[in-house]
Amino acid sequence: MQTSVTTTTTAAAPALAPEADGRLRAPRTAPRGRAGTGPRGRAGTRPGAPSPSRTAPRALPPHAVFAERLLAVLSGDRPVHWMLGQTVGEAYEQLVRLAPETPLRSGGARPVLRRCAAQPPRTGVVEAFASIAVGERVRAMAFRLERGADGRWRCAAVELDGLHARVPAQSRAGRA
Repeated sequence: MQTSVTTTTTAAAPALAPEADGRLRAPRTAPRGRAGTGPRGRAGTRPGAPSPSRTAPRALPPHAVFAERLLAVLSGDRPVHWMLGQTVGEAYEQLVRLAPETPLRSGGARPVLRRCAAQPPRTGVVEAFASIAVGERVRAMAFRLERGADGRWRCAAVELDGLHARVPAQSRAGRA
Protein backbone atom coordinates (compact mmCIF):
# COMPACT_ATOMS: atom_id res chain seq x y z
CA MET A 1 0.00 0.00 0.00
CA GLN A 2 1.37 3.31 -1.02
CA THR A 3 0.66 6.52 0.89
CA SER A 4 0.60 9.82 -0.87
CA VAL A 5 1.13 13.13 0.85
CA THR A 6 -0.45 16.20 -0.60
CA THR A 7 0.99 19.57 0.26
CA THR A 8 -0.44 22.92 -0.53
CA THR A 9 1.70 25.96 -0.97
CA THR A 10 0.75 29.43 0.05
CA ALA A 11 2.63 32.66 -0.27
CA ALA A 12 5.94 31.84 1.32
CA ALA A 13 7.11 33.89 4.26
CA PRO A 14 10.39 35.64 3.67
CA ALA A 15 13.34 33.48 4.62
CA LEU A 16 15.46 34.49 7.56
CA ALA A 17 18.88 35.76 6.62
CA PRO A 18 21.89 34.93 8.80
CA GLU A 19 23.77 37.82 10.44
CA ALA A 20 27.54 37.95 10.69
CA ASP A 21 27.35 36.78 14.30
CA GLY A 22 25.19 33.78 13.36
CA ARG A 23 21.83 35.19 14.55
CA LEU A 24 18.97 35.09 12.14
CA ARG A 25 17.16 38.27 11.13
CA ALA A 26 14.13 38.92 8.99
CA PRO A 27 14.95 40.56 5.68
CA ARG A 28 14.00 44.19 5.28
CA THR A 29 10.82 44.69 3.36
CA ALA A 30 9.46 47.71 1.59
CA PRO A 31 6.82 49.70 3.45
CA ARG A 32 3.26 48.95 2.52
CA GLY A 33 1.41 51.35 0.29
CA ARG A 34 2.78 53.91 -2.08
CA ALA A 35 6.15 55.39 -1.28
CA GLY A 36 6.03 58.70 0.51
CA THR A 37 2.52 58.25 1.91
CA GLY A 38 3.48 57.43 5.47
CA PRO A 39 3.22 59.84 8.36
CA ARG A 40 5.85 62.51 8.43
CA GLY A 41 7.54 63.98 11.42
CA ARG A 42 10.58 66.01 12.28
CA ALA A 43 13.90 64.60 11.29
CA GLY A 44 15.11 62.21 13.94
CA THR A 45 11.66 61.43 15.37
CA ARG A 46 9.49 58.38 14.98
CA PRO A 47 6.11 58.85 13.36
CA GLY A 48 3.45 58.85 16.05
CA ALA A 49 5.90 59.78 18.82
CA PRO A 50 4.87 62.86 20.78
CA SER A 51 6.57 65.98 19.57
CA PRO A 52 8.82 67.64 22.13
CA SER A 53 7.03 70.94 21.49
CA ARG A 54 3.64 69.47 22.47
CA THR A 55 2.70 69.59 26.10
CA ALA A 56 0.43 67.22 27.95
CA PRO A 57 -3.08 68.59 28.52
CA ARG A 58 -3.48 70.28 31.88
CA ALA A 59 -5.65 68.52 34.40
CA LEU A 60 -8.66 70.57 35.43
CA PRO A 61 -8.89 71.68 39.06
CA PRO A 62 -11.41 69.70 41.12
CA HIS A 63 -13.93 72.54 41.33
CA ALA A 64 -14.10 72.78 37.52
CA VAL A 65 -14.58 69.01 37.21
CA PHE A 66 -17.37 69.01 39.78
CA ALA A 67 -19.04 72.03 38.19
CA GLU A 68 -19.31 70.07 34.93
CA ARG A 69 -20.60 66.98 36.77
CA LEU A 70 -23.21 68.95 38.70
CA LEU A 71 -24.25 70.72 35.51
CA ALA A 72 -24.80 67.35 33.81
CA VAL A 73 -27.03 66.14 36.67
CA LEU A 74 -29.00 69.35 37.13
CA SER A 75 -29.64 69.66 33.40
CA GLY A 76 -30.94 66.10 33.13
CA ASP A 77 -28.07 64.82 30.97
CA ARG A 78 -26.99 62.39 33.71
CA PRO A 79 -29.01 60.62 36.42
CA VAL A 80 -28.58 61.63 40.06
CA HIS A 81 -27.10 58.25 41.04
CA TRP A 82 -24.13 59.10 38.78
CA MET A 83 -22.94 61.33 41.66
CA LEU A 84 -23.53 58.75 44.40
CA GLY A 85 -19.87 57.98 45.16
CA GLN A 86 -18.83 61.59 44.61
CA THR A 87 -20.96 63.18 47.31
CA VAL A 88 -20.92 63.19 51.12
CA GLY A 89 -23.39 64.30 53.75
CA GLU A 90 -26.50 66.06 52.50
CA ALA A 91 -25.22 66.83 49.00
CA TYR A 92 -26.70 63.69 47.44
CA GLU A 93 -30.09 64.34 49.05
CA GLN A 94 -29.92 67.94 47.82
CA LEU A 95 -29.33 66.68 44.28
CA VAL A 96 -32.22 64.22 44.63
CA ARG A 97 -34.50 67.14 45.45
CA LEU A 98 -33.20 69.48 42.73
CA ALA A 99 -32.58 67.16 39.78
CA PRO A 100 -36.13 65.95 38.97
CA GLU A 101 -37.09 69.51 38.11
CA THR A 102 -34.07 69.76 35.77
CA PRO A 103 -33.69 73.38 36.79
CA LEU A 104 -30.90 74.07 34.32
CA ARG A 105 -32.84 72.80 31.30
CA SER A 106 -35.55 75.45 31.20
CA GLY A 107 -36.47 76.58 27.72
CA GLY A 108 -34.88 73.56 26.04
CA ALA A 109 -31.50 75.26 25.56
CA ARG A 110 -28.48 73.22 26.60
CA PRO A 111 -26.73 74.87 29.57
CA VAL A 112 -23.09 75.88 29.27
CA LEU A 113 -20.60 76.46 32.06
CA ARG A 114 -19.38 80.05 31.62
CA ARG A 115 -17.15 80.56 34.62
CA CYS A 116 -16.09 78.59 37.66
CA ALA A 117 -13.97 79.85 40.52
CA ALA A 118 -13.11 78.61 43.98
CA GLN A 119 -11.96 79.82 47.35
CA PRO A 120 -10.32 77.42 49.81
CA PRO A 121 -11.43 78.49 53.32
CA ARG A 122 -9.05 75.91 54.83
CA THR A 123 -6.93 72.96 53.78
CA GLY A 124 -8.98 70.12 52.31
CA VAL A 125 -12.07 72.28 51.67
CA VAL A 126 -13.03 74.27 48.56
CA GLU A 127 -16.06 76.50 48.22
CA ALA A 128 -16.82 77.14 44.58
CA PHE A 129 -19.28 79.03 42.43
CA ALA A 130 -20.15 78.80 38.78
CA SER A 131 -22.11 80.88 36.33
CA ILE A 132 -24.11 78.89 33.83
CA ALA A 133 -25.63 80.20 30.61
CA VAL A 134 -29.02 78.74 29.69
CA GLY A 135 -30.05 80.38 26.46
CA GLU A 136 -30.25 84.12 27.22
CA ARG A 137 -30.39 83.57 30.98
CA VAL A 138 -27.45 83.27 33.36
CA ARG A 139 -27.85 81.08 36.46
CA ALA A 140 -25.67 80.72 39.54
CA MET A 141 -24.53 77.55 41.27
CA ALA A 142 -22.52 77.22 44.48
CA PHE A 143 -21.07 74.05 45.94
CA ARG A 144 -18.62 72.86 48.55
CA LEU A 145 -15.97 70.20 48.04
CA GLU A 146 -14.21 68.31 50.82
CA ARG A 147 -11.15 66.11 50.46
CA GLY A 148 -11.60 62.72 52.11
CA ALA A 149 -9.03 60.65 53.96
CA ASP A 150 -8.43 58.76 50.69
CA GLY A 151 -7.41 62.01 48.95
CA ARG A 152 -10.50 62.15 46.70
CA TRP A 153 -12.66 65.25 46.43
CA ARG A 154 -16.37 64.87 47.15
CA CYS A 155 -19.24 67.33 46.93
CA ALA A 156 -20.65 68.21 50.38
CA ALA A 157 -23.29 70.85 49.52
CA VAL A 158 -25.07 72.28 46.46
CA GLU A 159 -27.09 75.45 45.97
CA LEU A 160 -28.64 76.72 42.77
CA ASP A 161 -29.88 80.32 42.38
CA GLY A 162 -30.57 80.43 46.09
CA LEU A 163 -32.54 77.17 46.00
CA HIS A 164 -31.05 75.45 49.01
CA ALA A 165 -32.93 72.16 48.66
CA ARG A 166 -32.71 71.72 52.39
CA VAL A 167 -33.25 68.23 53.70
CA PRO A 168 -36.05 68.02 56.30
CA ALA A 169 -34.91 67.46 59.89
CA GLN A 170 -36.80 64.12 60.18
CA SER A 171 -34.81 62.55 57.30
CA ARG A 172 -31.55 63.66 58.92
CA ALA A 173 -32.66 62.29 62.27
CA GLY A 174 -33.58 58.97 60.62
CA ARG A 175 -30.01 58.55 59.32
CA ALA A 176 -28.32 59.16 62.67
